[in-house]
This record gives sequence, structure tokens and C-alpha cells, in this order.
Amino acid sequence: MPESGQKTTQGNIEETGPVAPDAPGALAAAGVPAATADPAAPAPAAPGVAAARRTGLLVTLVLGGLTALPPLSMDMYLPALPEVTGALGAPAATIQLTLTACLAGMALGQLVVGPMSDKWGRRRPLLAGMIVYVLATAVCALAPTAETLIGFRLLQGLAGAAGIVIARAVVRDLYDGVEMARFFSTLMLISGVAPIVAPLIGGQILRITDWRGVFHVLTGVGVLLTLVVHRFLGETLPPERRHEGGVGQALRTMRGLLADRVFTGYMLTGGLAFAVLFAYISASPFVVQEIYGASPQTFSLLFGLNSIGLVAVGQINGKLLVGRVSLDKVLGWGLAVILLAALALLLMTSGVFGKAGLVPVAAGLFVLMSAMGLAMPNTNAQALMRTPHAAGSASALLGTTSFLVGAVASPLVGIAGEHTAVPMAVVQLTCAVLALACFLSLCRPWRAAPGAGAAQPGKASGPAA
Repeated sequence: MPESGQKTTQGNIEETGPVAPDAPGALAAAGVPAATADPAAPAPAAPGVAAARRTGLLVTLVLGGLTALPPLSMDMYLPALPEVTGALGAPAATIQLTLTACLAGMALGQLVVGPMSDKWGRRRPLLAGMIVYVLATAVCALAPTAETLIGFRLLQGLAGAAGIVIARAVVRDLYDGVEMARFFSTLMLISGVAPIVAPLIGGQILRITDWRGVFHVLTGVGVLLTLVVHRFLGETLPPERRHEGGVGQALRTMRGLLADRVFTGYMLTGGLAFAVLFAYISASPFVVQEIYGASPQTFSLLFGLNSIGLVAVGQINGKLLVGRVSLDKVLGWGLAVILLAALALLLMTSGVFGKAGLVPVAAGLFVLMSAMGLAMPNTNAQALMRTPHAAGSASALLGTTSFLVGAVASPLVGIAGEHTAVPMAVVQLTCAVLALACFLSLCRPWRAAPGAGAAQPGKASGPAA
């Protein structure tokens, strides 16, 4: 059988990035049903899907809110980390586990919610997850010990996973090809507002109350988002496109997806790039405030500037590059810039150029974060274009990989204590090198046919999985 990712064109065998005609049979054998006779033809739009497209702005805002939930849960809490350390009498490494627990919960929860949404539709699992998220966040505000906070942050992440995985699956239900890549960039604009304003809000909350007030605000945000989803987000997965199997069917579906080398390559590339991002998120409060002596408000301002860079580059990707330049080429450039920025940060924090101040380190972090706007939306788009009819399971695998790798990276950045930024830079550089290696060795972008990474609007470019 030919390797996944190949097609026959005018008598020659060419490998393409997002097209795998042999995938329907292989994936169907592993439990991924085929839905169309023509792999290149888009799935017919159900009435609910057509209605959702007509209300595109509203759907964009709702999905943007769902994808903003993770950075809200993480970033609004960041300025309070040093205060939590003192209030609960726990070391910095233990308090960083509150971030790791939330991240691990979001990773594991996606493995459950993704297949559930393929079986029962998007709406019911999403609403159930949002309700549990609200309850868990409310308990976090009352946590008396670090261990209690870690436990309910884990539950918060497990429930919050519903918004992450289902938002991506809904995008896959509604859009394809270039439209999908552009929509992911638009979501980055909306969800990118969250990391810009969340630390600023967190810093201001700390002016009038303690760290528990941050969780009170998050509880209110969760309630509001739950009501908005209930009122405005309809079902986008019609019954005829749902999977009927149980846990065994879900596992076979995921096994079939992982058997696709190129999908796995994009999945690992995106996961490792996310680990670079999360190493920054986890370490930056201590690096900026403890090592360089900045205030919580200064940290919030720098964090917001970095988020603006990520959002701005994401919009350049979606508005100017997608449809004109191969997605693989843009992704490759993004990974290269991330790697160079991480290398520069390691050289600065280790003293190779002498004692570096906050300004050059902040500049290096700004470049690194901005380049994420090229890497993250394009890995998601390229992977999901291969899996139009197993979007929930594929989205779960993408999200789980990202959050698990990020959860592993989080405690490593504090392994040498609170007085050096070298571990952060080492973790970032290592993950950047591995991300580029996975992209080159598994996705093999140089062997893609012309235009493979820049599908035409409305054309499905993945297998009819």
C-alpha cells in the first residue's frame, strides 16, 4: 500500500502534504468512516451548518470566547503567582504545579470530550463541560491549601477542555481549506485579546483584593460564556455525520489518525511549539518580577505587548499570506524564527553577552511570541484538513498533545529555582529544535506538490476520513 500522503498524477507518484487518497480505506479499517465518494469534495452542508455560516460574525465571537477561556484561566492568574506562594506557604515549584494541573486537565479532558462530540454532537458536551468549569473555578477561589488548589485546577482544566476541543471541531464542521486557515487566524485575533487583557485585569484585581478575587472573576466569566453558548451556538454536526461507536470506536478512530504520518507530524510540531509558548507563560512571572525586579503591573504590560505581537503576526498570516504562500512554507519560517529567538534568549540569560537587562530579554521574548502567530494556526489547519469527518477526535489529539507536552515543560522551567532564567531558555530551545525536526522528518514539506499547502476556498484537501 502506498504511504499516506501520496497521490498519482499523470502516471507519476507525488507526495502531497494534506492529500492522502489511500487514507479512506486505511482509516476506515481503523474505525474512521468514509463519508464521501470523492475525497476532494467537501461534505454537504447541513441546514444548521448553513445557518451558522450566515451568522458568521456571531459564531466567530462565540468560538473566540471558547478559545479565549484557556488563556483567561492561565494568564489572569499569572501576576498572583508570587502572592499565592506566600499566602499558601508553598514553594514556587509547588505553586507552578497549579498551572501544570490545569494544563494536564485540559489535555486529558480533550481525549474524552472530542470523541463524545463526534458521537453526540457539539452542543451537549460543550454545555456540560462549561457548567463543571464554573463550579470548579468557584471552589478554587476558596481553596485553603496548595494541594486543594492543585486538585481543583485539575478539574477546572478537565472541564475547560470542552471549549477548546469543540471550538476547533466546529471550525472544521463549518470551513475548509484556505477558509479554515483564515478562520483560525481570526480566532487568534479574538482569543489573543485574552492574554493581552487577562494579566492587566489580574494585576488590577490584586490592587483591590487578593489572589482569590482572580478566581471570583473567572467564575463570572465562565457563567457568562455558558449563557452565551446556550443562547447563540447551535448544533453544527448533523446526525448523519456522527459516529455511533463507544470507547472502542473512539480508540480505533484515533489509532487510524495516528497512523497517518503527516497528521502525526503536524500534531507533534504544534505540540512542541506550544511547549515553547507555555515555558514562557509558566516562567515569565518569576523571570520578570523576581529576577528583574519588575512590578506585577509592568509584567502585565510586557505580557500584553507580547500577546499583541502574536495576534498581529497571526493576522498577517491570515490576511496576507494564506492563499498566496504555501502553509508549509509559512510554518517553516515561523519555526525557524522561534528557534533563533530561543537561542538568543539562552545566550543572553546564560551571560554569554555579559549581564543582560530586562529590555533585551523582553525583546527576545517578543520575537519568539510573535513567531507563534505563524506556527500555531497553520499546524492546526494543515492537520485538520486531513480529517474532515473525524474532526472531534483529531481536535482532541491535537489539543491533548499540545497540553501534555506543555505540562511537562512547565515544571522544568523552575528546576533551578527562582533566580535564573536559563532553564526557561533551555526548555524553549530544546522544544523548538524538536518541533522543527518533527516538521521536516514527518511532514516533509519539500516533497509536497505545488499548491498542496494552499488549498482553494471551499475545497476539502484532506482524506474523506
